[in-house]
Amino acid sequence: MGVPDSSRKSEEMIRCLLFISLLIHATLAAKAPNAGQNAPAGSPTKKWLTLNGQEPLVIARGGFSGLFPESSAYASDMAKSQSLPGYAFFCNLQLTKDSVGICLSNILLDNTTTISMFYPKGQKTYNVNGKDIRGCDSKHFFPAKSLRRYSANSTVEDALGIKPDKFWLNVPYDTFYSQHRISMASFVEKAVRFASINYISSPEIGFLKTISAKVNKGRTKLIFQFLDPEETEPTTKQNYSALVKNLGMIKSVAAGILVPKEYIWPVNKNNYLEAATTLVTEAHKQGLEVHASGFANDIVLPYNYSFDPTAEYLQFVDQPNFSVDGVLTDFPPTASETIACFAQNNNGTKPKKGLPLIITRNGASGTYPGSTDLAYKQAVDDGADIIDCSVQLSSDGVAFCLDTIDLNSGTNALSQFMPKSETIPELQAEAGVFSFQLSWDEIQNLKPQIQSPYGTKEKVYRNPANKDVGKLVTLSDFLEFSKTKAVSGILINIENAAYLASKAGLDIVKTVTSALSNATFDKQSTQQVLIKSDDTSVLSKFKDVKTYRRVLNIKEKISDAPKASVDEIKKFADAVTVSKDSIVKTGDYFVSGKTNVVKEMKAANISVYVHWLKNEFVSLMFDYFSDPIIEIASYALEFQVDGIVTDFPATASKIMRCPCNDMDPKANIPYPILPVEPGALLGLVGPEALSPAQAPSPALQTSNVVDPRVPEVVKKNETSPPPSSSSSSSSSDSTNSGSKSTPAPGSSEKSSAFANAANLCLSLVAIVVLALLAN
Repeated sequence: MGVPDSSRKSEEMIRCLLFISLLIHATLAAKAPNAGQNAPAGSPTKKWLTLNGQEPLVIARGGFSGLFPESSAYASDMAKSQSLPGYAFFCNLQLTKDSVGICLSNILLDNTTTISMFYPKGQKTYNVNGKDIRGCDSKHFFPAKSLRRYSANSTVEDALGIKPDKFWLNVPYDTFYSQHRISMASFVEKAVRFASINYISSPEIGFLKTISAKVNKGRTKLIFQFLDPEETEPTTKQNYSALVKNLGMIKSVAAGILVPKEYIWPVNKNNYLEAATTLVTEAHKQGLEVHASGFANDIVLPYNYSFDPTAEYLQFVDQPNFSVDGVLTDFPPTASETIACFAQNNNGTKPKKGLPLIITRNGASGTYPGSTDLAYKQAVDDGADIIDCSVQLSSDGVAFCLDTIDLNSGTNALSQFMPKSETIPELQAEAGVFSFQLSWDEIQNLKPQIQSPYGTKEKVYRNPANKDVGKLVTLSDFLEFSKTKAVSGILINIENAAYLASKAGLDIVKTVTSALSNATFDKQSTQQVLIKSDDTSVLSKFKDVKTYRRVLNIKEKISDAPKASVDEIKKFADAVTVSKDSIVKTGDYFVSGKTNVVKEMKAANISVYVHWLKNEFVSLMFDYFSDPIIEIASYALEFQVDGIVTDFPATASKIMRCPCNDMDPKANIPYPILPVEPGALLGLVGPEALSPAQAPSPALQTSNVVDPRVPEVVKKNETSPPPSSSSSSSSSDSTNSGSKSTPAPGSSEKSSAFANAANLCLSLVAIVVLALLAN
């Protein structure tokens, strides 16, 4: 059967893309220091606390297996082009029926090949090292030639053919194969005669003793692999937890150990790190190298790392008293960038001019509840340029910081003030407890709540230990904190001004203006002041203070910014915030292209801030390798935004301060962190595997830019009570409140009462859910 044209074209395209990637990295690497000396010219050479003093080894498990099938040609080529010089390719050795070696992590074929689709009845039960497992295995099922039809995995010969810098052969099931009269030792003995194999590892002491006399230990290091602590080692019949206490014996058969990362940094049942063990130090005293395994970007990491995989690598390679000698990973680019760019950097490098501002979203709200004293303090410590306050008003006119006007989002207001929950369609579709319904005394006693945007569906939660710590701060306290900490700037976000003026009798614009003036922000130019709003009439109120920069918040997803709309924006704003989807075209979790929005805004001298970036891997397109660093680099270097709005300022600060974000080939950089090329990865996917193309988002219309004038503030005794159902506001009220769309007309008292009863019921349900989650 011939190869389909689509498959041939796909293979040709990926080879081309990988070649381009390799060429770029090779060009930049030619200007960089040698491996083991990853420091820009003029900087001191890094000193590593590894056994031999060299930089930790990046070990690519099956190549770039986090993105491509393990040990496939694509994974192997990409690992070679995207890893630090000196990396090792890790091959888990399995043998076929005809004793051909293949690189496959599991002895069963079911989870790593398509075999079960073609042979659903081919499963058998096997006893592997004392455990019964069921599936299709390579030794009984297929000769190598047949297996290729169902698997993209390489043979050992194929993997060696890509010429990786180092080759690591892992032999996980020697006893099992021996029981079936297939000799792993014979295969390995032949392999080392004809190929350069730098490392041979196994979790079986008996195999290492057998192979010890058959390899040149000057060329090939033997490594003992530890499995889960309570599993039994086949030769000694001891648990691995017992063997780790006998490193002297391990030294007699091996030059190093390969351990799950939890052997070094244990993780408790709540998914937090415990104190480090002394394993690395003790092993180094015995002269044993220590390599850690289990690294991947697309898993839930311990909460200590704030979903930043580079933070996890640093925990293993950049400790003050130890460093592991290597890391076994599915994502070798992330390990490479950590070692080359972030280890031993300590934020010592100042951000280069021209890089985007780091703007917080409610402070460091990925670490602490947003808009709290702790979130703002952490944001400053993390290196944020601009800290933000979305201003809300209490019933007695106190301005404070919180992401939305609905106190249910970010506090426990619903459980404390359930009778006040109501629906106000001008503000939001859902029922809420709104800030102007409570006094500041009531609000400041609420408990803040950390927001997990992927908690409900994906079950990916943010730092539960900090879920309700800290306290909300007033605007005046926020301004005083900003001056005391001498942050580069502040961003004040104002929304719902029209509604507050016409329905609640509150003047949020005047309140903010007075607070800024009282703090003398209008009389200085040292610290930037950004005034953000989705309402152009609000922005116009600040035009007379020339040191303020006005930022229009474009909430709609747009695909284009025509000149007429941009010209209209220019009358009111110096900058805009837009969503990621307004800058990058995406589909099926791939980056398919980019819009002209940034280019069109910048042509009019309007700065562009992208809103909002998060660390959780579920928020990232495949192109970013499940690595938030790559997404930030792409918006900074490829999409050329002027500011990045993020919940995790520490991650953004890390790349802005590292020595690897310079795209100039003349720059002496240790490892280039490259932005994505839109559409490159998507081009490798056949159209039959993609969802139907979606209609593009609309272009920004001029009519959607300009808002009605903010109405005059009415006295509170003249205002009608806030509506209590989704049908409580008339179209004329909507016009007076400055809404861009007209809500449905009012309904009868009966339907209003019904709506209130429904809201009460929903509130009760919400309280029960919150109580269950709290438990």
